[in-house]
Amino acid sequence: MAGQADNRAPYARIAAHYAEQIASGRLQPGTLLPSIKNLSEEWSVSTATVEKALRKLRNDGLIRGIHGIGTEVVDRPAPMSSGSQREDRGRRTGSSWGSGERSDSHQAAMVAAPADVAEALDIEPGSDVIRRRRVYRDRHGIVAHSTSWIPARYGWLIPQLAESERLTGGTSLQLIAEATGRPISHRIDTASARLLTAEDAQLLELDPANPPAEPVVVMTAKFVDSEGSVVEYGVDLGGPGRTWRTESEVTS
Repeated sequence: MAGQADNRAPYARIAAHYAEQIASGRLQPGTLLPSIKNLSEEWSVSTATVEKALRKLRNDGLIRGIHGIGTEVVDRPAPMSSGSQREDRGRRTGSSWGSGERSDSHQAAMVAAPADVAEALDIEPGSDVIRRRRVYRDRHGIVAHSTSWIPARYGWLIPQLAESERLTGGTSLQLIAEATGRPISHRIDTASARLLTAEDAQLLELDPANPPAEPVVVMTAKFVDSEGSVVEYGVDLGGPGRTWRTESEVTS
């Protein structure tokens, strides 16, 4: 799917470029970035714009300045994304992956809806529901284990939703909106932290008998269409040591 035009400010485009280079491993920890003067010439922007881009990368923990040497790439796991952030990214670029991410272990099955999922989807507990699972990874390991719960009726319209393969032709939400003619109108997000259960540890490919003692981030996202029907409920279980981060522009 074609991405939309990039309308971000120049400093944001520069920062995003180097963030992707770092996340993908093309810029390894210890690598020095070009000087401010060279970056200014390369991107045809002012040095003030370059300094703003570098400040953003520093604030994100991706680079650090070394006095008398330059600006160095540092090594740290990237934060996890919420379901809504992934949906935004998928709509904008055609892929829910973050910079340097990939997904695997795609599984889909028709199962009985657990009580919490049934409540989120506004269906009866035990009703048929599609459960889609996948694991997002980057070079540091698992970013998140992601589960999408989708009412069974959408599987009748879109059979591939119940197949254990990566979706083609768009995200699940895009496919549902196209099939029903009802766009997604709003979403409800939650963020919390919890200690890993043995089942959680297994999903994150950890030893279920000895899960980490530190809590992990759990993100949920409920997506509602223009007629008020809940079309998907997503649960992202963050890998150990992962954080959740969001950013927005502030205008006066």
